[in-house]
Amino acid sequence: MDLPLRVIELDTELTLRRFEGEADLPEYFRVIEESLEHLRPWMSWIADHSRERTAEFLAARPERWESGTDFTYAVVLDGVIVGACGLFRREGTADGAREIGYWLHPGATGRGVASRSVVALVGQAFRLPGVDYVEIVHDLANRASGAVPARLGFTADVRRPAERLAPAESGEEQVWRLTRGQAEERAATGTP
Repeated sequence: MDLPLRVIELDTELTLRRFEGEADLPEYFRVIEESLEHLRPWMSWIADHSRERTAEFLAARPERWESGTDFTYAVVLDGVIVGACGLFRREGTADGAREIGYWLHPGATGRGVASRSVVALVGQAFRLPGVDYVEIVHDLANRASGAVPARLGFTADVRRPAERLAPAESGEEQVWRLTRGQAEERAATGTP
């Protein structure tokens, strides 16, 4: 099976790299701790956040990577982990689809880090055989998350009801889609 690159160096400041399990625990846990209030409105997993849960999350990454179900990267800015992003297959999605997710420490927002990370993940998604499109899904009220796919040429696909799992969620999700053809067209014109 073709797998995404383990390390993606985007520029001299920004690198996406596969998590290194227990070795990443102290730094990744610290970044989450510093980001709790920033993430709490939108990320339901924050309610169960603990060092043990973070360790379990990191321990599961190698198996999920090798199985092809979840490619999760540490977002490293200037040598420091500032968040996570991933390319995964959500249960119930079509075979030719992958979803991209991301979150950042509040100190890393507003600097194009999420956008550059998504562009890199789109490239990795289309390296995988049979992937026809990628999606980004966010709660409709989370405008900051929605600004990334809008800026990168994703098409607003559907809105659908969703269970409210985090405090600020509206109960409606926006699904953005970028097809392989759209990505190739953008690459040919030099558009990110």
